[in-house]
Amino acid sequence: MPLRFADGFRAEARVSTFRHLVDGAEHLLLSFGGGADATASDLAPAPLVRLHSECLTGDVFGSERCDCGPQLREAVERLSIAGGALLYLRQEGRGIGLYAKLDAYALQDQGLDTYEANAALGRGEDERDYTAAVQMLRATGIHRLRLLTNNPDKAAQLAGHGIAVEEVVPTGVYLTAANARYLQAKRDHTGHLLDLTAA
Repeated sequence: MPLRFADGFRAEARVSTFRHLVDGAEHLLLSFGGGADATASDLAPAPLVRLHSECLTGDVFGSERCDCGPQLREAVERLSIAGGALLYLRQEGRGIGLYAKLDAYALQDQGLDTYEANAALGRGEDERDYTAAVQMLRATGIHRLRLLTNNPDKAAQLAGHGIAVEEVVPTGVYLTAANARYLQAKRDHTGHLLDLTAA
């Protein structure tokens, strides 16, 4: 599938779909050529992998309330150079869904942070479960990887399912006036690897 981003960046990916995943959702795995094959053998370097949770508002509409769109764009560029895989996971709003995420936005406008807003809606702070991602990785022969993320929970969940995370590779920090409180909450509340002073 040929890809083209709003800034003109182009890449090409091979898309894999899956049946019978544990959550029944339609997740995608995009494989990119380059320096390392996504199904690296034990002797080859571990492939670079990005687990990216769907964010319609950020990925499609360019919302500046989050850093999702820029992270997706960065991941595709890095993977197109280094090779590896991007798992596009259908778990909008940290797993609470699109409408609930928009309700959480309204609560954030009233002063709650992103985690408090989810809790105020009776939802978990982060309901994402990466078991389906583990199934996808295993189905494509990836049992060890370098993980492109700032989120320590992703690495912990993969490791808990027996995927060897050989390195955590941080993404860029995409700080805007509109997402500063959001990024600060991610850093302070859930330990995301974000240096907001250097952004």
